[in-house]
Amino acid sequence: MALILVQQILQMFLLAGIGFLLFKGGKISNEGSRALGNILIYVSLPAVIINGFLTERTPEHISGILWSTAGAVVLLLISVLVSHFVFRKNPIGAFASAFSNPGFFGIPLIIASLGQQAVFYVAGFVAFLNIGQWTYGVSRLTGQPLTEGFRLKKLIKAPFVIAILAGLLLFAFQPPLPDLVRNCISTAASLNTPLAMFTIGIYLAQTDLLKMFRKKSLYLISAVRLLVIPAAAVFLLALLPASMNQMKTVLLIAVSCPVGSNVAVYAQLHGKDYPYAVETVIVSTLFSILTIPLVISLSELVW
Repeated sequence: MALILVQQILQMFLLAGIGFLLFKGGKISNEGSRALGNILIYVSLPAVIINGFLTERTPEHISGILWSTAGAVVLLLISVLVSHFVFRKNPIGAFASAFSNPGFFGIPLIIASLGQQAVFYVAGFVAFLNIGQWTYGVSRLTGQPLTEGFRLKKLIKAPFVIAILAGLLLFAFQPPLPDLVRNCISTAASLNTPLAMFTIGIYLAQTDLLKMFRKKSLYLISAVRLLVIPAAAVFLLALLPASMNQMKTVLLIAVSCPVGSNVAVYAQLHGKDYPYAVETVIVSTLFSILTIPLVISLSELVW
């Protein structure tokens, strides 16, 4: 499996290279980059999530969604606690290291290594990660109390929440969907990987690479995000039975992904150090080509 992941990550980096060249060549502007982001958030990621729920409702699947959601909550709590302890005086570092990028980076790896049906197990992780960013992440960035500014109505309107609720309804009631609708959802979902990696490439094109690689804090953030937290996850997930190995691998890939790009979005929104936030995404993404296969290989030895 590690070899499959390496091949998929290399392909994703080639796509990022296309985004880099398009921006450098003036073919994509900052406005175009924002448009790509909107397509990702409002179309492709929701389609990926809904597509993952288009599976037969069986006792095994019902048990799987419950266990995977519970596992996601535990892993995210550990991520937050570790990051909070290590980066007490670095709010962006705490946000960046606590939250991975399972939607845009992890889901393509899950599909490549385990198949489309395995996306089903990452829905809870994506949901609670976004809730954590919305509450704990914003609190660390702004210094405000955890619940200040949190609005349930606003959260419910978020595209990923709507997609998860729609997916759960489709899974629960199993309505017969025409092939035309299923194919449309599948096609929209296939946009997720290229658009996400184009966006990473555009970030990279706007960064002073030499200056970036001189910042020692970026290496510490990457180490916590890519090695410390995933290593803890390997041993925690080992407590679950071997019959859950597919679900465990999905959760491990999700928690082993590089820094989620939302750290840059929230940093910009709240007037914090946006360029530094972008750098946490880029450096961790570059190192993830080595760390994700390493973590998966470790899990295969432990499990």
